[in-house]
Amino acid sequence: GNCVCDMSRFEIETTDTTVSGSSSPVLTDRLEDKTDAELKQLLEEARKQAEILAKENALFEKFVRRIEAKDYQTKAALPATQSSLIDSKTVKKKAKSRSVSQTERLIKLTAEQKCDIATREIDELKAENLKRTEEHERSSDNYKAVFSEADLRLSELKKRTYEFDREVVKGAVDPRTGNIVGEKVVRYFEDQLKSMDLLVEKLRLKNASLKNKKRKMQLQLKQKEEAGEVRNEVDYDQLKIENKQFNEKCAEKNQELLNLKLKAGKTLQVLNTHKKELQTLCLESSALEGEITQREEMLAKIDAEAIVVEKEMKRAEASNKEARRLLEDYRVPDVMEYVQEKASLYELKKAVKVWERKVEIAEMGLRTHKQTWKQLCKQSNGAVTAWPAAQEPSLTTALM
Repeated sequence: GNCVCDMSRFEIETTDTTVSGSSSPVLTDRLEDKTDAELKQLLEEARKQAEILAKENALFEKFVRRIEAKDYQTKAALPATQSSLIDSKTVKKKAKSRSVSQTERLIKLTAEQKCDIATREIDELKAENLKRTEEHERSSDNYKAVFSEADLRLSELKKRTYEFDREVVKGAVDPRTGNIVGEKVVRYFEDQLKSMDLLVEKLRLKNASLKNKKRKMQLQLKQKEEAGEVRNEVDYDQLKIENKQFNEKCAEKNQELLNLKLKAGKTLQVLNTHKKELQTLCLESSALEGEITQREEMLAKIDAEAIVVEKEMKRAEASNKEARRLLEDYRVPDVMEYVQEKASLYELKKAVKVWERKVEIAEMGLRTHKQTWKQLCKQSNGAVTAWPAAQEPSLTTALM
């Protein structure tokens, strides 16, 4: 318990310079050589170190108080003779500690000792947190039980209020007088008492069965104690450790399951993406197949047209050869022959005009004869209905 906490470098130098008056000018010169920024940085470092040391001191003081409390409890549990011996030893230790020199008081804790103290304090804090957690869980369970009981009572109260309103307030009213019939009220309360008696009997039977079960469990526990199968605290600790291990395994499995679910979700997303791409490619493929079919049909038409063009080309080549042959064999006629041919052409055109005029005159006469014939048919009361087609003279033959 006689330990002095570690000091910071700056504080140690300050104490050294305070104790030895010869080194104070050196420290003053050293501080005067530094700039304001460096002094501010040193001050911040000193503050941080002071905060760390304050936290360490609080930790060590708590540890010392707990050790002293445990020693006091053990001293109170021992007999008077042993406690007096311990007091005498402590008095001797105190006397020796007063005679210890200044250098021996400044014994520092090692890093291993500090780590051991911090570990013990962490274990104590974990134990306290576990204890508080258990207390909070018990209180939470109690509150939940109270709330559930209150909810049940509230629901039961609402049910009874509804039944009372239905059976008494509304159902027991006399329609003639408008007053509540007392017999119905009494009957309602008697029914309620009977139902409560049945509930009490039911709960009594349940309580008796629970007592029997408790008695059986106590008997089994007693038999296990006699057989030496009773679990002690070590067994319960072992069960707690196993339970913790199984909980860790369950947490790992749950994490694995969550990862697998995430992978399955990502895989499903990729699958949906590939399905959409496949659908798009299928549509493109069907469109390309239709286009290929159209191109094939067009190619077949082009081939057929090419065959026709080849045939026409062959005919054109043949006609071209014939025309070239005729052009090679062409002979220019004489002037008199040309004049005669022109004169004969003029005479033929003139004859064609004369014959066209004769045809027009004949058609006019035919129309006149048809009108005369229709009038004669009407006069003879339809004896002859139409001009016989076989007897109609052909203009060409008539003109010929």
